[in-house]
Amino acid sequence: QVQLVESGGGLVQAGGSLTLSCVASGRTFSKYAMGWFRQAPGKEREFVASIVWSNGLTYYRDSVKGRFTISRDNAKNTVYLQMISLKPEDTGVYSCAAQRLISRGYDLWGQGTQVTVSS
Repeated sequence: QVQLVESGGGLVQAGGSLTLSCVASGRTFSKYAMGWFRQAPGKEREFVASIVWSNGLTYYRDSVKGRFTISRDNAKNTVYLQMISLKPEDTGVYSCAAQRLISRGYDLWGQGTQVTVSS
């Protein structure tokens, strides 16, 4: 069974930085892309960033461009989200997800890690 396990969340002041990690454990599985999503209290989950596993092509939501960087380590089966210049509006539960087939959406999700940015 494959699991995605996030780590690296925490409490940080505005302007600070955090790096999240997501490890895919269990049996090896193929993946088209990995992504990070977040959900703030009372709001819907939103896309943050994604990376195509084969070629490293990345996508970001506009509000995090220039501040967040998604990357991957193929050997470690891990995806990272480096976040700098954090703002209170970045607060939320951050979850990683896997899109195993290009024809399907994100179908494997982690439990999430809390990121809280204080003003």
